[in-house]
Amino acid sequence: MTIDAGPVWQQLYQDSYHSLLRLAVLLTSDRLAAEDAVQDAFIGFWRRVEALDDPGAARGYLRTAVVNNSRSVLRRRRTAGKHLRDLHPPDPPGADHALMTDIRDQELRAAVEALPRRQREVVVLRYWSELSLAEVAQTLGVSIGTVKSTASRAMDRLEQALGDTR
Repeated sequence: MTIDAGPVWQQLYQDSYHSLLRLAVLLTSDRLAAEDAVQDAFIGFWRRVEALDDPGAARGYLRTAVVNNSRSVLRRRRTAGKHLRDLHPPDPPGADHALMTDIRDQELRAAVEALPRRQREVVVLRYWSELSLAEVAQTLGVSIGTVKSTASRAMDRLEQALGDTR
């Protein structure tokens, strides 16, 4: 099946870029790395667009690619951190830093960032990105039951870290 890489795909880029970028920023806590993760997802998508059987699956493909690219960023960061801890200067605050300076927001972001990787991914995809259980499961390549149990454990940890605010 040949798919024209014209206006439909340009519209997909325009409609999806900012939400995918926010997803990557929440997963990586680094705007520049998040931009790279999203761009790499689109590059991979464009390379394989001719083989795409279901154009409706494009958003899911891109979301999964962004999550996987964000995981790679975190792996590289962890590896580099082991070797270059003293040489890596902290990232300057992003342009949206003022929006995130509320104390409660900072506490929430810190608590979410402290979650194990899978729990953080489920929380970001389910509650921030407002994906259905099935969409989260598909994005992460796990069962719906795994999403439910992981979300429950994550919410318990957040409740312990932030107090009972459910």
